Amino acid sequence: MRPEDYTRRREQVEGWDINIVSYKLGKTYRCTIDNVSPGANIARGEGDSREAAEAQALETARLRLARTRRHPVS
Repeated sequence: MRPEDYTRRREQVEGWDINIVSYKLGKTYRCTIDNVSPGANIARGEGDSREAAEAQALETARLRLARTRRHPVS
């Protein structure tokens, strides 16, 4: 199987820059969210539509990023 309908975009969630990658594999859409730097995966989602997969992953990413503390750099 090969990924189809591949999209990649950048957004900001909870003050963090993220990459959202989604694609269709077989009959299922999959979505992966990572932080831009250093590129660590934050959340994954899957569903029958791109919107469902992205909504699932974005909800998890919002929860995880909201709990992440930021320390000021001096």
